Amino acid sequence: MVYRAASMIDDGREIELIPRFASMAKYLATKVAMRVTTEAVEILGGHGYTKDHPVERMMRDAKGIQIYEGPSNIQKMVIARSLFKN
Repeated sequence: MVYRAASMIDDGREIELIPRFASMAKYLATKVAMRVTTEAVEILGGHGYTKDHPVERMMRDAKGIQIYEGPSNIQKMVIARSLFKN
């Protein structure tokens, strides 16, 4: 999905669909990153929460990106507006 959005931007085609695909890619990527890191921390148990393990940092980074890229509800609103517009 990320590659599709990027190729649409590079090619300059389907310009009206770019915001939808970009928001969908951001939403999916941040959701998957958060789910994967949360599961990794749960698998590692208490060790996953310590600063000695890189998974702890990865989970903080995933949450930060999720917030920085726009909360999920904002991404969903952009996607919905794009769907109703077309």
